[in-house]
This record gives sequence, C-alpha cells and structure tokens, in this order.
Amino acid sequence: MSAAALPVVVIGAGPIGLAAAAHLVARHETPLVLEAGSAVGASVLKWAHVRVFSPWCYNTDRAAVFLLEQAGWSPPSPDTLPTGRDLVERYLQPLAALPALAPHLRLNARVLSVTRQGYDKMKSPGRDAAPFAVRVALDGVEQEIAAKAVIDASGTYTRPNPLGGNGVPAIGEAACADQIVYGIPDVLGMDRERYAGRRVLVVGSGHSAFNALLDLGTLSEQEPATRITWAIRTTDMRRLFGGGADDGLPARGSLGTMTRALVDTGRLTLVSGFSTERLTRAADGIVVSSADRDLAPVDEIIGATGFRPDLSLLTELRVDLDPAVEAPSALAPLIDPNLHSCGSVPPHGEAELRHPEAGFYIVGMKSYGRAPTFLMLTGYEQVRSVVAAIAGDIEAARNVELVLPETGVCSTDPDEPACCGSEPAAPAVAFEAACCAPAPAAIAVGNEACCEPAPGAVPNELPVMVGVGVGAASPSTDASACCR
Repeated sequence: MSAAALPVVVIGAGPIGLAAAAHLVARHETPLVLEAGSAVGASVLKWAHVRVFSPWCYNTDRAAVFLLEQAGWSPPSPDTLPTGRDLVERYLQPLAALPALAPHLRLNARVLSVTRQGYDKMKSPGRDAAPFAVRVALDGVEQEIAAKAVIDASGTYTRPNPLGGNGVPAIGEAACADQIVYGIPDVLGMDRERYAGRRVLVVGSGHSAFNALLDLGTLSEQEPATRITWAIRTTDMRRLFGGGADDGLPARGSLGTMTRALVDTGRLTLVSGFSTERLTRAADGIVVSSADRDLAPVDEIIGATGFRPDLSLLTELRVDLDPAVEAPSALAPLIDPNLHSCGSVPPHGEAELRHPEAGFYIVGMKSYGRAPTFLMLTGYEQVRSVVAAIAGDIEAARNVELVLPETGVCSTDPDEPACCGSEPAAPAVAFEAACCAPAPAAIAVGNEACCEPAPGAVPNELPVMVGVGVGAASPSTDASACCR
C-alpha cells in the first residue's frame, strides 16, 4: 500500500481527537482513532461531575456537528452549560457512533511509540517518504500500524504534576499516595464520605483548585467539622483570584471572586509562599513541609497542580519542543504563563504546530505542554488547520482565526498593575452578526448552523477544561445570540 493510501492515525478519542477524525472524513481522508481508555472521552469522564464554564455552542466542533446533524442529532440548548458527563454522553458518544466514524475507532488501544518505518531518529535519507509506524497495545496485544500522518491528541489529564515544588514528587509523596487525589474530586458526590468532617489540604492556585475549594466550602457548611487548608507557592495576592469583573469570561471571574470570599470570611486557611518539599506520616495525620515550615497535620490532600504531557512515546521522532513549556517551539512563547496570562493568544495553526518530523502533529491540550490556559475551541481550530495541511490544502491551513478573551490579569511584570488593558472586553452580542458565518467552501461540511467567526470577528470563546463548583454564579447566556 502506498503511503498516500494509508490512514491518518489520531491518538486519543476525546473532543479534539474526534474533531480531528471528523475533519479528516470531511476531506476524504481515512482516520484511525486509537483510544487508550475503554470509552470515548475517557479522561473527560474523570471529571464528569464538573460543570464547565462554556455553553454548548462553544464546546462542539463544526465538522463534528455537521456529521451529527446529518444523522438527525438534536443539539442541546446552546446557552446551557454541560458537565463533563454531558459532553461525553450527549456529544462524544453520539459522534463516535456515527457510521462515518465508528469503523475507524479502536478502544483499549494504548499507543506505545510512534516512529518511522525502518528509521530511528538518527537516519535521514528518505525519511519524510517513509510511513509512520505506530506501535499499539490493542486489548493488550502489541501490533504495529502504518500511517501517512499522525495527530497526537492524547491530552495531559493522565499526567498530573506532582506536589513537589521543584517539579518532581516531594519526598514521601509516593508513600502517601492513598491519601492524595490529583485533579478535582467529586467532593459533593461520590467522594463526599472521603472529605466530610476531615482536615483537607488543597495544593495549587489555578481554576481546578478554585473548584475543589468551593466544593469543600459547601461541604464545610453541611459538615462543620470539615477543615480546609490551601497552600500556594505565589505571594502575589493581586493576581491570585483572577480578574473578577474585568475578566472577559464572567463565570471565570466569578470563580475567583467566590474563592476570595472563602478566604476573607475565614472558612479556609490560606498559606502563601509555600513550596512543598516533604510529606511525613505522623500519628495524627500527614505533615506537609516546605524548607522553612510545617503545615498542621491533614487527613486528605487534593493536588490541583496542573498537568504535563507524556512525551515517552515520541522518543524516536524528531520533535521541536520548547525546553520549559514542552510545547512546539513556535507556539510556546505565545502561551508561556511566565510571559502573559491575558488570554491573548495570537492565531496559530499548522505552521506553529509542525515539527521537523513531517506529517506529525501534537494538538489539543498536549500541544500546550505545561501551560495551563488551553481552551477547547483552540483545539478545534488547530485540527481544522492541521487536517487541511495533511489533505494538501495549504491555503486553508494558513487561514487561522483565533482571538481569545482576556482574563483581566497579566503576569508580564510583577511591578505593573494587575489589569490587562484599559478597554473592557466587548460583550458577545456585539459580534452577533459575524459569529455564525457559514463554514468556508474549502471544508466540505459547510454548516450554516455552527458558530464560525467571520474574518476579523472576536468569538466569545469560553474555557472548557475548568468547571464551576456548586453555588457558582450563573453563567452569561449571551451565547444564544450567536449560536442560532
């Protein structure tokens, strides 16, 4: 079989991986989606209880929606907020079951390595013409699959950062693993008994931490014996809680505002400037220590410290990654939180995602490496551009539109004010006329019902990988104006 006739392997059957498959089908390419889990959206199901910030309109890919609607799928109300479970059961599962995609999906298929057939990393002559060799354990049996291109959309959720402040597990962290949960546990649901009436430490200062803290705050109202400690590395209180009313995404701003209220009312103990070095089991609980102090013993720990990509399967490919962010080198300076946190990521697509290994791409959350600001619509635009390039439509691949809302805070310079600009973000309704332009003719899925910003328009893009805790402020419903 010629390389041109081989499938395009997509690693991961989450929202971005299945969107890539939909775009490949639209361009008459053959996808082969390899999912390590036993179900599509396996990682999303790990935070199934979390309600996301963004309405349905911004959580679906236009090529995927076109395929679904052709099969009679009725989309959820565009201005409602789904949970992780909703995303899987009402969107990803119906998408994966479509006749256009189902034959190209393999579950329980863990990718072990991606290489070039007959080439290690050192060998160059003829390299770009050789098919990819994807080594996969399918239901535990190893086999090798030849591919014309590979799109790695495997995400980062299975690789949480450790508690240790220097990037490796703290001393004693592994020994205390049975009392540590990484991510956002279901504090008010299936994990309630684990945390009710207990002393709980939350480590981390991002939106995942906010969600865990808000749920714990609600639990402490119902179970007054519950005690909450929050340990963070930063000492910059100006930026800790986000932009509040200045955030271009009201729900995100409200999340920080509500967390600030927990601190201000004394319902939790905030410990700033704390970098975890050691965990020690004591008679009365786990003692977590930094270089200069010990925290009071706790019963349970929630590590909300972010995630990092698993790069082990790519060791024999020629990839160009930033040494710090672990994102493609052209993308890294656009998303590095050390440089900015305003949500002002410039447009990027195939050109910023390509590697020296022609035909290989990392997309979605994994493309952001260790950066924490990935939005789902960003991933959808990435795969649209990447698939266009794989199909040979270079013009469509280059035509990338992406404008993200500001957070209301920046981390560019600690001596500067905490706001990102003097101009408030325009409301979503201002873009109503431009928000629902038909898909470009270059894409065979031209669906007039999906949200695709016209050139120059600013989409009201909302984050998806962070949810809103119980009692969170009601989301804006402006999305209904541009998601008809």
